[in-house]
Amino acid sequence: MTTVIKRDADRFMKELRAHYGDVWKIPTSKYLLQPDFVVVDPKSGKKTKVSFVSLDDGEVVGIVYDELG
Repeated sequence: MTTVIKRDADRFMKELRAHYGDVWKIPTSKYLLQPDFVVVDPKSGKKTKVSFVSLDDGEVVGIVYDELG
């Protein structure tokens, strides 16, 4: 199930970059077929889907995202 976060999407992505070294915009990523969460900007309505990429042992190695129409 995808979690929806209502927050400024640009600021949210900047904060993710501050805490995780690898954050990529990859629209065709298979990880975005079922994103971990969707960030919705309450003012503009802009939506960004975000997924964590992890190894088999659960270690997060990166984050992929794409903006929704």
